[in-house]
Amino acid sequence: MTDTQAIPSRATAPPVAEPPEPQVGRSGKAHSPRYKWGVLGIGIGAQAAFSAAFQGIPTAGSFLALAYHLNTGQLAIVLAAVTFGIFASDVFWGILSDRIGERKVLITGMGGTTLALGVVTLFLTPSGNSVPSHWMLAFVLLLAGALGGCVNGASGRAVMGWFPPNKRGFAISLRVAAVPAGGAIGAAVLPVLALNAGFTWVFGFLTVFSLAATIAVVLWLDEPPLARTKAVGGQAATTLRNPLRRWDIWRVGIVAFLLDLPQFTVLTFGSVFLHSVVGLSLGTIVVLLIIVQVLGGVSRVVGGKWTDLQGGRHRRTIVRAYSWLIAIAFGVIAMYATVPAWAIATLFVVAGVLACGWHGVHYAEIATMAGAERSGTALGLENTMVFGGAFAAPLLIAATLDLTSSWPLVMLAIGAAPAAISAVLMPRERKVG
Repeated sequence: MTDTQAIPSRATAPPVAEPPEPQVGRSGKAHSPRYKWGVLGIGIGAQAAFSAAFQGIPTAGSFLALAYHLNTGQLAIVLAAVTFGIFASDVFWGILSDRIGERKVLITGMGGTTLALGVVTLFLTPSGNSVPSHWMLAFVLLLAGALGGCVNGASGRAVMGWFPPNKRGFAISLRVAAVPAGGAIGAAVLPVLALNAGFTWVFGFLTVFSLAATIAVVLWLDEPPLARTKAVGGQAATTLRNPLRRWDIWRVGIVAFLLDLPQFTVLTFGSVFLHSVVGLSLGTIVVLLIIVQVLGGVSRVVGGKWTDLQGGRHRRTIVRAYSWLIAIAFGVIAMYATVPAWAIATLFVVAGVLACGWHGVHYAEIATMAGAERSGTALGLENTMVFGGAFAAPLLIAATLDLTSSWPLVMLAIGAAPAAISAVLMPRERKVG
């Protein structure tokens, strides 16, 4: 053998990757790394079940009015009851999630929601010549909303606890996308049931949906090993500052309220404006609003995924950019008298998609700011602001039209101005690293 000949060497075995360590929940049970996706699925299911109720019932509003013999004012009271219940309770549920854990909160709240919907199904649906009191119906639906509001903060906290920081934006965005998904299920099912089978079946469907989500929580949800805001069983409490005492988190929360005004301008009175003022057919308007909901949901998920790839950066920049674009779009829409109808319709869709698409990155940002241990409280504040805006928008629009009969003023005061203010109020990017 010459010196130049290579001496065969023993092949080096490739290193064997060690399996990832199991994740241990608060129950002490070890879970595979895939378990976090199961938690996300439970959160999506709970959110969708509740959204089918609070977004789906209004889609059957005309049938509700006929079945319960409601005038416009009485129908408004019934339809506003669930939303007001959520608005009134969300911060409480978020704080409670941080104190006692999301499992207990979800079982209590979702179980209570199921019971309330069951009461409506058995005792508060029209039968023969008997029509229940709209006040009693509104009261029980308010309880359902107040109890079901637990899913917003508690399921978000569970996702924050099980997912690593570099995947939280995407995970939270998927969980938030369950809101329009559940609303779409309600919109597809409830009016059909109301027309063909009656409201016992409508509320029965919602009861079963809520019950299934509750059972999933009971059987499969384990809490992440996060510190609570109060020491329990010898475990240390978190040292993170209360989000409700931080002005930067309040600023982000107020932005959510402001951006919900243009969003619900599109979703509540958008069809009225496009039909009676712009002159579009009802069929065209339905297609446009479906596009808004679908693309808005896609935007939530894509934004969350992209910001995760950027290390959690640019969430605030996206919200600020969306805000300015929404303000510009509504500013042009206000000039509808001098702009072609096709351009107004296009701008309305663009404004609607942007106004529906900011939620994913916004929720992820406020939860990240608070920290996983305090994310329940932060998400509770966020949802209180969101549902406050959803509750206020149609009231403000109706009042503006009653006082001035001016659609341009509606578009500027309730669409453009809040969006512009939110762009200024949203804090600048924080340093990540």
